[in-house]
Amino acid sequence: MTIKHKVLAVEKLFKRLDNEITEFRKESGIYCFSGCGKCCNKPNIEASPLEFLPLAFHWFSQGKADEMLQKLEENQSLNCMVYQPLSVDDQNQGHCGEYQYRGLICRLFGYGAGKDKYGQLRMVTCKLIKENQVENYEKAVEMLKSKSTVPVFSDYYQKLMQIDFRLAKDMLPINEAIQAALEALMQYYAYRAFPAGKGVA
Repeated sequence: MTIKHKVLAVEKLFKRLDNEITEFRKESGIYCFSGCGKCCNKPNIEASPLEFLPLAFHWFSQGKADEMLQKLEENQSLNCMVYQPLSVDDQNQGHCGEYQYRGLICRLFGYGAGKDKYGQLRMVTCKLIKENQVENYEKAVEMLKSKSTVPVFSDYYQKLMQIDFRLAKDMLPINEAIQAALEALMQYYAYRAFPAGKGVA
């Protein structure tokens, strides 16, 4: 499988997840608060390089790969370098600067379930939703009990590993994951022609 095929496979997986999240949101009523970037403003987010391969490919196709790699190498913050706070005073208000190309962890958080140490599914969401959308949160918990469609973290990360085990197996600090994805793509195309238009290479 070429790296472009991998990008397309990851994007297809994301589309499937987005559809599942849309259904989950409709049924549970859970939603993220407008303008809230609190979950992005954390220094301990981890991700796999593969989930940021579409972002790396986007930057590469825009001719920004070298520029973004340099920014990643020079970046001293542990917070996601793609996150854009609205102001210096309030880092919790903001948005993703590359929303369309955000990673799997970014899509799942708030709308997905993880397994606890006993193997039981638990909603993985923020304190704001738990405290301010009590009824919706309780509905989501009931959905887990009734085996309704709720995106599960481990299921989607396993699907990611089926695309490229090497790039999906390691969970890294988010900026390192983005950098690793960009380096893998740049290395791949160092001796290959970049695909023109919408072709696959």
